[in-house]
Amino acid sequence: MEKVQGIGGVFFRSADPEKLARWYQDHLGVDAVSDGDVWRPAGGPVVFAPFAADTGYFGRPGQQWMLNYRVRDLDAMLAQLRQAGADVDDEVRTQEGIGRFGWACDPEGNRFELWEPVPEAL
Repeated sequence: MEKVQGIGGVFFRSADPEKLARWYQDHLGVDAVSDGDVWRPAGGPVVFAPFAADTGYFGRPGQQWMLNYRVRDLDAMLAQLRQAGADVDDEVRTQEGIGRFGWACDPEGNRFELWEPVPEAL
């Protein structure tokens, strides 16, 4: 069976695509194609997991998707987002053998997850 090689893109609606693309670039380091560049994330694991339709994990009920970004230093990233005025969840969870997790929302209210994997999870 032929299999996909990885995630080739993430596409979603935005009230102001250029402004939101700049926010992701400025605060998370994600280069948006609107700037003529292509984001080349570091290699590593990607989790593909459908959730129940009534999950509260994504934040607001109308949010149909949530991205998880791997980070090197979760505490530094959360502090950076707080400094920038982002809506950052106070909770940080640790999952044994997997790593640490934190959450924040972009300026349009899209909740995303930050994952600092333990070395053995990479």
